Amino acid sequence: MAKRILITDDALFMRVTLKNILTQNGFEVAGEAANGKEAVQMYQDLKPDLVTMDITMPEMDGLEALKQIRDLDPEAKVVMCTAMGQKNMVVDAVQAGAKDFIVKPFQPDRVVEAVKKLLAA
Repeated sequence: MAKRILITDDALFMRVTLKNILTQNGFEVAGEAANGKEAVQMYQDLKPDLVTMDITMPEMDGLEALKQIRDLDPEAKVVMCTAMGQKNMVVDAVQAGAKDFIVKPFQPDRVVEAVKKLLAA
């Protein structure tokens, strides 16, 4: 069965880009959230195998959403998506329980590598 992934990013273009990369590599996109608040709710509803989480979003940022998802499910697998220059936020995210991070603009090979590595764990 295909592994189910929840994509979280406030930019539709980024969600579409990630969805294309993931579906072309045999993953199922369980849902798409436009902010951290939606991501937490959708995580509870969909129980995906993995979440991609943008760090900077309106309403609730990726760090807060990560913490709330990890409170709901300490085993949650979350990959943070970050723009260049957000290194300090990546450190905070890893300390909060993020399993990996990918940098925008997305390199398809790196996205697939990060997702496969986590889902195999």
